[in-house]
Amino acid sequence: MDTKSIETRTSWVVATVSVMLLGLSFGGPWIVAVGLKAIAADMGGQRTAPALGGSLAWFGTAAGGIVMGRIAERYGIRWTVMFGAVMICVGLFISTLGQPWQLWLGHGLFIGLLGNSGLNAPLYVYVSRWFDRRRGSALALISSGGYLAGFVWPTLFERSIAHFGWRWTMMAYGVFQLAAILPLALIFLRPPPDLPLAGKAGAAAGPTPDVLGWNANAVFALIAGASFLCCVTMSMPQAHLVALCSDLGISPTVGAAMLSVLLGVGLLSRQVWGWISDRIGGLPTALLSSGLQGSAMAGFLVTQDEAGLFAVSAAFGVGFAALIPAYVLAIRELYPVSEAYWRVPTLLFLSGSGMATGPWLAGYLYDMYGYYAPAFAAGVASNAANFALLAMLVVRQQWVRPAPADAA
Repeated sequence: MDTKSIETRTSWVVATVSVMLLGLSFGGPWIVAVGLKAIAADMGGQRTAPALGGSLAWFGTAAGGIVMGRIAERYGIRWTVMFGAVMICVGLFISTLGQPWQLWLGHGLFIGLLGNSGLNAPLYVYVSRWFDRRRGSALALISSGGYLAGFVWPTLFERSIAHFGWRWTMMAYGVFQLAAILPLALIFLRPPPDLPLAGKAGAAAGPTPDVLGWNANAVFALIAGASFLCCVTMSMPQAHLVALCSDLGISPTVGAAMLSVLLGVGLLSRQVWGWISDRIGGLPTALLSSGLQGSAMAGFLVTQDEAGLFAVSAAFGVGFAALIPAYVLAIRELYPVSEAYWRVPTLLFLSGSGMATGPWLAGYLYDMYGYYAPAFAAGVASNAANFALLAMLVVRQQWVRPAPADAA
């Protein structure tokens, strides 16, 4: 039955503001990526300590999103977003106190578990409820928030760290993001149009018994596991590219610019991937993106010069760009909206855990071997496993064509 679309101009205003909110909230953890060597020098010399701080921020964001998704479902997105901004500010201040455990506490508990978790997963669910026809494009846009942060902030952070130090940079940014997020949340984050319908669906529907001809939760576990594996690969260059450049004799300024290119290309190509996913679906989009990401990751193993690294970074940006929104789109295509409030945050918990594991693993392998090739080889292997899982699911989907889980 043809029904009137819930999409309006307000839908795109909400999506755009949500991208801005994530672009602000995810700025804080990029300070560690840009200032990795400077922070490590102040904490004993090993890169594992600051790399673990960034990993804990990702892991906390992923884990906290499961609870924050439920809180946003019950009390509204506005309150989790504003609470998260306050916690990010507190976490950045704690992270400047000088000891590794204080950096880990500030990033893991406050920036991650209590901070970004109030924005990331809840905003994915929230924005998806404003769209029914161009949901893939909307999810591609909202998922660009973290990479908007990575495109905008690294070069600014590099200059700020060079002139004022990483501690003052963290404190100043904490205050700035708080002052920007609070009014945006108060003004723009209103209840989504399909929220009342979701409650009715949830009351009528039980657990989804069958997806792609298999147990629904088994398929969900495969998709979530694939998201973990791809994000291990995805996060390694993002967290260690500036440090890799420095090891190769390339200046931190150029390294930060290279990181901005990687994330800027990802930001722009993600919108193209959104258009593609609206036409071919979430799982096939994720498979294509995974293949491109793995190929580009292999490029980091054989490229050492500045021009080559810029080219590989741009290719990597194209490759990874589709993955997270494609997974979320696949969940919304295969499962009813009444399950979105817990399935989407749980999926993002696994992907965020991968984002947390990759930087730490790369730092650990660097400290063990003294160079980055073993770490990036591990990233290639993780991506190969991800590609195999996605290929199995796509083949299965071709055999068993599912009906849409619901209209909203």
